[in-house]
Amino acid sequence: MMGQLQSEQNSFFYDFCLEKHIPKNHLLRRIDQLLDFNDIRKYLKPFYSHTGRPSIDPELMIRMLLVGYCYGIRSERRLCEEVNFNLAYRWFCQLGLEDEVPNHSTFSKNRHGRYRQSDLFRFVFNQVVRNCFENGLIKGEGFAVDASWITADASRMKNIAGEEILDALDRETATRAVKEYFNALDNEELPQKIFKKISPTDPISSYMRSRRGNLGYYYSTNYLIDIENNIIVDVEATPAHRSCEVNGTKAMINRVEEKYGITPKRLMGDTAYGTAEMLNWTVEKGIAPHSPVWEKSERNDGTYSVSEFIFDLQANEYICPNNKRLHTTNRPTKDNTLLYRSRSPECVDCPDKEKCCPNTNVRKIARSIYEEARDTARAIHQTPEYQQSKKDRKKVEMLFGHLKQILRFDQLRLRGLTGASDEFLLAATSQNLRRIVKIFGQPPPLTG
Repeated sequence: MMGQLQSEQNSFFYDFCLEKHIPKNHLLRRIDQLLDFNDIRKYLKPFYSHTGRPSIDPELMIRMLLVGYCYGIRSERRLCEEVNFNLAYRWFCQLGLEDEVPNHSTFSKNRHGRYRQSDLFRFVFNQVVRNCFENGLIKGEGFAVDASWITADASRMKNIAGEEILDALDRETATRAVKEYFNALDNEELPQKIFKKISPTDPISSYMRSRRGNLGYYYSTNYLIDIENNIIVDVEATPAHRSCEVNGTKAMINRVEEKYGITPKRLMGDTAYGTAEMLNWTVEKGIAPHSPVWEKSERNDGTYSVSEFIFDLQANEYICPNNKRLHTTNRPTKDNTLLYRSRSPECVDCPDKEKCCPNTNVRKIARSIYEEARDTARAIHQTPEYQQSKKDRKKVEMLFGHLKQILRFDQLRLRGLTGASDEFLLAATSQNLRRIVKIFGQPPPLTG
């Protein structure tokens, strides 16, 4: 016989323990064991007044944000609703069944106010990374670096020509994101290249075409990971521009060295990190550059490439395949290169002229002033360790795939470089927490 719910038989009083209804292997229960908010309260204390009405508990705000980023809940309004309905979210946020969830507008005001001023999200991220160091999850032998573009909160249909941007924006009435752009210009923190189109609402974002062919405004989230356990050791938000991404890598390595006293033995990256200047910086830091060398001198038209010339280090000259010498004035160009030229009389009568310089009177070779660092990288390419590094550096791409596919982080909700940095830090923190939980496995059984 089909049963029927008898509503009049329901109990009038309930004895409900939220703790007992959260599985012991639940992700949030396992993450909760990794967090310590005592230091966070001490860190935030200078940013709160000693008088006035009590604010929303900062621990509650952080816990709610971690829930949102761990489960791909991007909307703050929806996050407040989910915490209100979901028992596991309530338990993690330390809210009872009758406790009130903060209003989404109050939530946003606190997040974008004192939290941004205090750089709290960087502090929380560093706290998790330090936990990884203390538990031996970070070895520091090899770091991998890469960047991924995230769509900015800016319409690609609204733009201003690069040359007109300063006349079109007003400093006095500008929004926070626009003020950040003016400050970055004053401090010369942006690339010298002037983009054809700039967003009037988020001018620091870069107007680019993605690999899928989508035009729009983007930021880059730069990850520096330790390849031992795929832990993100640092994050940097930059405009989606190669030079900014390279500078971001330098900032991350310096920050890790200053904060934790660790410099990796090798740094793995793709060709974007194989520029002469970056390779030289890496070598000077005592780090082995495991990145492809950015080559622009090889020819595929049948004429001699630079690799077919011999460089005489003592004489500071190149020797061509026909045993003629190319000389330099030792005056670097704007591109930090030295130009080596052959002599016109020697090239005119040379039998290999058509194979060397068929369209010019002399052969010219541009040699970087950082060529020794490039040679160091080329030598590393011949080692078995480099072949392993080519595989290891793909671990960063796996994290980006997890970020966009699992955590649904493919577009920013906050504007400006500061907003992008806040979101990238929270996303990386949630990824690290999930990774630690996976490594540690099951938590100890519950007591009581």
